[in-house]
Amino acid sequence: MIKGAWWKYLGAALVLYSLIAGMLVPLGPGIDGVSPSALQAGKRHTITVSGYNTHYGEGEMGAWLRLSAKYNLAAESIVVVDNRKVQLTFDIPAKVPSPDTVTAVSLIIDHMEDGLSVLPQAIFLTKCSPSSEDAPWRLEIESGGAEYFHFPYRGRLAETIRNTYYHVPLWFALMIVLAVSMVQAVKYLRTRDPLADQKSFGYASAGIVLGLLGIATGAVWAKHAWGAYWSFDIKQNMTAIALLIYFAYFILRSSLSDRDLAAKFSAVYNIFAFALLVPLLYIIPRMVDSLHPGAGGNPAFGGEDLDNTMRMVFYPAVIGWILMGLWIGQLHGRIRSVTDRISLLSSK
Repeated sequence: MIKGAWWKYLGAALVLYSLIAGMLVPLGPGIDGVSPSALQAGKRHTITVSGYNTHYGEGEMGAWLRLSAKYNLAAESIVVVDNRKVQLTFDIPAKVPSPDTVTAVSLIIDHMEDGLSVLPQAIFLTKCSPSSEDAPWRLEIESGGAEYFHFPYRGRLAETIRNTYYHVPLWFALMIVLAVSMVQAVKYLRTRDPLADQKSFGYASAGIVLGLLGIATGAVWAKHAWGAYWSFDIKQNMTAIALLIYFAYFILRSSLSDRDLAAKFSAVYNIFAFALLVPLLYIIPRMVDSLHPGAGGNPAFGGEDLDNTMRMVFYPAVIGWILMGLWIGQLHGRIRSVTDRISLLSSK
């Protein structure tokens, strides 16, 4: 019994691991904000940097403006205000090795205790004179800061970055589970096997559960990032429509008294519902502007979003929720099978 159910225990263990690690691993230091964020080239500027989980007053540090991997400008002076605030002074050259008159640069701080912190596109340099002269900018950066296991700080997401291990894997699991439901629907239409219909129903039920959990976790994330639980973003709207389509699947089944006819109609409906799921969740949102990552030109995961420490929790979470979703679907299918048998016996 245990040998055949190993994948269930693995799924439960991975989900439990992602829940515990996702909540307990600390968030690393980061740069919370910079003021001012626009600097005129050719002048000396002092900026105030606010940190998150930082210890600026407890060790040596260096700071640079990064134009690209090989073009960096070191700070002329560093004045620590407290552990979470520091003032940096830069002599911005009038000539910048960039073809644009307005150029975005990243801010890099290397602290002996906090390690390396990066704020992409932290500052915009205005009135730049494009030039190939790069002497003031050419500087190699070597981090000498401490390194320890932590999740990266990603700007305004702050601690809510942990939702990556819950919200996102739920949608991976939903797609897999609903795909299995559709495959079982096709199998029923080919074989008329009642077991295939019961499995299709069970996995569709599990998909709805995962979808509702996905919307709930997404709403919590949206409240922090966008200011409202539901902002009628295209991705949110299309997700709601997709789930309503699947809710109609259950209404269709319950509205037909003939069991065979209900199974046949719902199997056909299931196939078309899954065919609509892909464009609703992954194609239409990419065609218009969207607040959601990975939609409307807004980039999804990248090197600045999902690092190796996050992958150690994220990928196990994806596998765990997929296995848990399949387990839930299997249980729903068995419950449906028992219900059908009881209904058949009571009708005799």
